[in-house]
Amino acid sequence: MATAANAAERFPELRPEQMTPAQKQVADAIVSGPRGSIRGPFNAWLRSPELADRLQKVGEHIRYKSSLPPRLNEFAILITARHWNAKFEWYAHYPLAMQGGLRPEVAADLAKGLRPRGMAEDEAAIYDFCIELRRDRKVSDATYARVQKLFGDQGVVDLIGVNGYYDLVSMTLNVAEVATPSDGALPLPDLD
Repeated sequence: MATAANAAERFPELRPEQMTPAQKQVADAIVSGPRGSIRGPFNAWLRSPELADRLQKVGEHIRYKSSLPPRLNEFAILITARHWNAKFEWYAHYPLAMQGGLRPEVAADLAKGLRPRGMAEDEAAIYDFCIELRRDRKVSDATYARVQKLFGDQGVVDLIGVNGYYDLVSMTLNVAEVATPSDGALPLPDLD
């Protein structure tokens, strides 16, 4: 995996003058939206402008309009980043999880690949759902019922959405070897 110190990303940054009209249109939509810049997977996705446009719209909904509270939505993103060892994803979303109210101790345990100690009931429900979904490729009746009771049907679907979308983001980041800046508060360590 590339690091900030030695990385040459597989998809060099596209400057506006290098972009096709379709790429420029999508790039302008991303920059003028809530993200404000093209970071993470978006530079790679611009190589397929129609897909990039559709994905950035899905991502905007999942990130900014989810029925899940920001603390839990961001926790699910961190769980995804840990699963994929997606260092840029962790770098980008760790501060957002902290701003949303996730306790640093929960994130620190997760970063180490541990089941976080001291999770609140809703955090434990999110954690179990995300882990079970990836490990078993489904969730048990008990895990489903727990999340559904806390967040309703929309919450269950939004949780599935955040997992799936950020799996795609993490895969893109890892394939593209997007470099992680070294100024992150809690880096994501490699696990053996």
